[in-house]
Amino acid sequence: MAQLYFYYSTMNAGKSTHLLQSSYNYQERGLTTLLYTAKIDDRFAKGKVSSRIGLQQEAQLFDKDSPLFEQISHAHTNKKVDCVLIDEAQFLTKQQVKQLTDVVDTLNIPVLAYGIRTDFLGETFEGSATLLAWADKLVELKTICHCGRKANFVIRRDADGVAVKHGEQIEVGGNERYESLCREHFKALIWV
Repeated sequence: MAQLYFYYSTMNAGKSTHLLQSSYNYQERGLTTLLYTAKIDDRFAKGKVSSRIGLQQEAQLFDKDSPLFEQISHAHTNKKVDCVLIDEAQFLTKQQVKQLTDVVDTLNIPVLAYGIRTDFLGETFEGSATLLAWADKLVELKTICHCGRKANFVIRRDADGVAVKHGEQIEVGGNERYESLCREHFKALIWV
């Protein structure tokens, strides 16, 4: 029976690498995967899931208006889809997450969604909050703070390296803008 999985973490925990490994495992057994990544994330090549260690695979792009159930159902009609994998799942809308539950429940296709749980102020993203509520399985991928403790949060830094305490929730960036921290170090920078 298919299930909806949400693999979540802060940045630099290997979410995209794990997604690509999962896709490879399916493909190695002759099964078909369908990958999606957020259109807004243009740090790497458009239309590809890319990991920091150099792995990548072609992917469909999604934005807030993408009808995921329709797209996946259409692809499945043309060629059996054995697994759907979503990178940058924090950018999904609540409605898109509900569409993914329909993919699982109606089409019987497992969906593996990978994303960041919280933003630079410690608030959940819409997609992440909905996945936390609706996913069948929650899996935390762990990384560490500079102090060696588990990193649960991420901060955004400005051009001078100072932690940002205001701004738009979504601003795409990598290691040059964001840092994963434990709760103690996050609070010391954001809640002061």
